[in-house]
Amino acid sequence: MNKEEITKFLSTDTKNEELFNYADKIRHDYVGDSVHLRGLIEFSNICKRQCMYCGLRSNNKNIERYRILEDELLETVKNAVSLGYKTIVLQSGEDEFYTTEKLVRIIKEIKKFDIALTLSIGEREEEEYREFKKAGADRYLLRIETTDEKLYKKMHPASSFKNRIKCLENLKKLGYEVGTGSLIGLPEQTISSIADDILFFKEIDADMVGIGPFIPHPNTPLKNSNEGDFNLALKAMALTRILLKNINIPATTAMETINPNGRIIALKSGANVVMPNVGNTIYRKKYEIYPGKICLNDGAQKCRNCIEQKIKSIDRYIASDYGFRQK
Repeated sequence: MNKEEITKFLSTDTKNEELFNYADKIRHDYVGDSVHLRGLIEFSNICKRQCMYCGLRSNNKNIERYRILEDELLETVKNAVSLGYKTIVLQSGEDEFYTTEKLVRIIKEIKKFDIALTLSIGEREEEEYREFKKAGADRYLLRIETTDEKLYKKMHPASSFKNRIKCLENLKKLGYEVGTGSLIGLPEQTISSIADDILFFKEIDADMVGIGPFIPHPNTPLKNSNEGDFNLALKAMALTRILLKNINIPATTAMETINPNGRIIALKSGANVVMPNVGNTIYRKKYEIYPGKICLNDGAQKCRNCIEQKIKSIDRYIASDYGFRQK
């Protein structure tokens, strides 16, 4: 697909069913019917960045900050492994408390559980990424959010678009499975720029791409902005599956936040990954990137049981392997 064709699908709803069914067929043919579960642990909501859309932004004073320290973090991982998770995703704001030395120690301890490990901790120096990889980290998730450089700068004050790209290049060079993604519905975003996002994912040969609708947070400068469109996000996800046939694509939590069946619809439109939260419920409300997140009060066991039943309801099954991209 070229940009013109992608833009045409994004601009009209007349071919939606055909698009979603074809993306589901591509998913079936290239990655099969299994669904990979990634156990998400949000271990710090402290962040030095000022992203305009994010509730964790450093300027938000109406949030109770927290950090999960090493012993509790490892206990959370142990519990997730006991529930059958083969991948753990460590996610946080850009919190400088977690130095390279501390993170290397944590990574080495987590890898003793014989699981795949994804880091989602923002921009770091190349040498830090190298040390995390040597310690055992397998994947790294660093969303671009938008490839429109002008819009990126508006959404990320005091951050560098070029450095974001450089970080993604460094991660790929160091041998990580690289995940990225975009927000659909940011103010001033265009259909053309969403098409560019999808082509960018193809250009860098991303291993995982997460796409979800923008949900305005009341404690951010974008609090009065319109919510992103669910169908547009779904179309962007489906087109990404068609272009990057064998990658991992999550049915994002944001999709279910604005549509009660969002994750199942996404799984039937090209997605093959779900990332249930396995962290302690006392932290979930405090990790409020956007408001209204689902399952805030559900323990890890309940979340696992719930998503497993949903997956079985569409004749899919939970994968038993580590979930690496099969090239």
